[in-house]
Amino acid sequence: APAGAVRAPLSGPAEPPACCVCYGLGRFAACPVARYQLAFLLLLLEELRVSTGAGEHRGYPPGRPPPTPPLSPSAPQVFSARCALFDPAFSAREAAALGALGLQLLPENEEGKHGVGGSATLFYMVHCGKALYNNLLWSNWSPAALSKLVIIGNSFRGIEERLLSRILERDYSYIAKVLKGTEEVALPSHPRYLDTFNDTSVHWFPLDKLQELSPEVWNFVEEPMYQDCEDLEIIRNQDRAAAQS
Repeated sequence: APAGAVRAPLSGPAEPPACCVCYGLGRFAACPVARYQLAFLLLLLEELRVSTGAGEHRGYPPGRPPPTPPLSPSAPQVFSARCALFDPAFSAREAAALGALGLQLLPENEEGKHGVGGSATLFYMVHCGKALYNNLLWSNWSPAALSKLVIIGNSFRGIEERLLSRILERDYSYIAKVLKGTEEVALPSHPRYLDTFNDTSVHWFPLDKLQELSPEVWNFVEEPMYQDCEDLEIIRNQDRAAAQS
């Protein structure tokens, strides 16, 4: 299963995720593709033993805890009740449904600018705009921080193949600079879900590969502004956009 396929990249020597952030899920009340993506997220959290905060025995009769699958010592285990989502398109009913599932909502539009601090974090960003990935990388632009990220989202290789190199380097410079420090594995395809997970990969950033990059790569830390970008593909934070105008 695709959820199980994600386990392999997270079972290596790197620190397993301590929390999960989901961007751009979409209107799952009306869109079947978004519902499939939400279902996959929930299965993924279960596979990786991420607590959603909804109660560990949710859905089972009182006094009868759910079965616990065996885990190898190296398997990722996330014990914090931290899985947070943001999509500016969520309706009030959708937000309530996510809360009932034990998931949290981020309080504002971060535009993907989410620093992981000291916590290894899984980012679930299926079919998000390129600027969102670029902003996330910028917010964690150091070998130590990037090595704590796992991103499930649009293939970075695919982005590189589809964009002219000058556009990639001008508008999405952090994606361009991190490519040589990235490990990527495509999610298995399924004919029923081609529109749901097409062009989706698991990305992670091994510390040893990042440290092999040129020191100059880390010297440029200017915040992305996208002034010359014709197709931004993300919804801007109105307060931040007004302050920058």
